[in-house]
Amino acid sequence: MEGSIGKKELHPMTREALQNGFVSEMIARSGTDLRVLSDEERRQSLEATLAAQPVPGDVWLFAYGSLIWNPAFHYAERQPVLIRGWHRQFCLATPIGRGTPEQPGLVLGLDRGGSCRGVAFRIPRSQAEAELELVWRREMVTGAYVPRWVRLHGSDLPHGMSGIAFTINRAAPNYVRPISEAATAQTIATACGVLGYCRDYLFDTTHGLASFEIHDHHLNRIARLVGEHRD
Repeated sequence: MEGSIGKKELHPMTREALQNGFVSEMIARSGTDLRVLSDEERRQSLEATLAAQPVPGDVWLFAYGSLIWNPAFHYAERQPVLIRGWHRQFCLATPIGRGTPEQPGLVLGLDRGGSCRGVAFRIPRSQAEAELELVWRREMVTGAYVPRWVRLHGSDLPHGMSGIAFTINRAAPNYVRPISEAATAQTIATACGVLGYCRDYLFDTTHGLASFEIHDHHLNRIARLVGEHRD
């Protein structure tokens, strides 16, 4: 998420904050010129995504970044999974939340190619609309992500199970093509916004992944570089 920091008064991304429209207020105060999706556009996006569910039933949501360690939605279970055709990448500049318009941070997206290990959350179908509406308020703010169904691979999942993943929209104005790990670390080490330091977003993600015995060597190298920058 994205906004200016002022006196570095940090705000947690909680379930209650999402319900109360905090993200929209944060954007309105930020001074950014990014286009924000309307409530109707978000509603249509959610409805279209659920309508495209390959097999009726409970809804699985694939998490690869902050949703792992701060989901802020209710779920029935979670487990580590693999998806193919997409990889985790710091490819979205964020002038709100983990940065400012003057000094944007970087957050994660799923970019094309490779594979990605993350965590899948199962949401009972009877609760899916209400719970995913909160997720859409959080992730589908500026249209930087494209929600799509991807195949989930996990030892405890039925073969052929699919889940929703937020993939990067390469046409978004704040999409960033891959840069060096050193340059990525430099940005992450120095950016801060309403939601906190960009480096904490990185560290919380690596710790969240590690709690499921997932080790992303690319993220871990960036984390080491950020740590060296701080030292």
